[in-house]
Amino acid sequence: MKAEKDKKTGKWLIQYRYTDWQGKRRKSTKRGFATKREAEEWLRNFLITQKADFDMKFEDFWKMYYADMETRLREHTMRTKKYIVELKILPYFGNKRVNDITAADIRQWQNELIKMGYSPTYLKTINNQLSAIFNYAIRYYDLKSNPCAKAGSMGKSKAEEMDFWTGEEFRKFIDSVMNKRLSYMAFMTLYWTGMRLGELLALNPKDVDLEKRTISIIPTSWKERCDHSAKDTEEQESDYRSRVSGCRYQRLYGQLI
Repeated sequence: MKAEKDKKTGKWLIQYRYTDWQGKRRKSTKRGFATKREAEEWLRNFLITQKADFDMKFEDFWKMYYADMETRLREHTMRTKKYIVELKILPYFGNKRVNDITAADIRQWQNELIKMGYSPTYLKTINNQLSAIFNYAIRYYDLKSNPCAKAGSMGKSKAEEMDFWTGEEFRKFIDSVMNKRLSYMAFMTLYWTGMRLGELLALNPKDVDLEKRTISIIPTSWKERCDHSAKDTEEQESDYRSRVSGCRYQRLYGQLI
C-alpha cells in the first residue's frame, strides 16, 4: 500500500485493501493527490475510519457520522446539522481525539458559547447536535460514554414568551425607515403577512402575483432557492412549486400593493 505516481496525470495515487461492511476484503485505488505525503495521510485516515478507532480525530468521526446519516435524514435537517457542527463544534473539537474529549472540555465549550449571547433555545440545539454524535458513537461503534451527558446540557428547550409590537409601535418604527426603501418593504411585508425572516429572504419576483394579490411562500433555504431559480425554466419552476411540501399562499393586503 505505497503511494506512486500516476503516469497519465502526473499526480499521486495509492492502492489499498480494506474490509467492507459485509466483511469482504476489497481492493481499491484513490487518485488525484498533489503529493505522496497527502496520499499516505488520506490512507491512514481512511483505515482509521474503517476501524472506528476512537483515537481518530473528532472531525474524521464527524465525516463518518455525516456519510451515514445523510441517507436517513431529510436534506434540510442535514444542512442545518452541517452548519451547526462546522461553525460551532469543529473549531473546538475537530483536531481533538474522540477518546480525549472529556466532560470538562464540554463544559468549557459550553461556557464559550454562552458568553456569545446566543438564545437559550439555540444553545440547546447546538448542544444536542454534539450529544447526538457521541450517542451515535456509543450505539454503533461501542464508545464507552457520552461526555455531554456527564457535563450536563445548556440552554432551554422552549423559548420564553415573545413580545409583539402593537400597531402604534409598528407605525412609529416604520416611519423611521421610510427613507430606506428595501428596509421599508421588508418590514412591511414581515408585519402584514406574518412571514418568517427566512421565508422573506427566499422570495423572488415570480412568487408575487399582483393580479391575484398573493405571495407564494415556499419553505426552502435562501441559497437553495437562488440556485434553483437560476437553473430552471419557468415551466420547471411552476412544477417545482406544485411538488414542494408546505407551499402556501399569502394574501396581499392593500398596505403592500
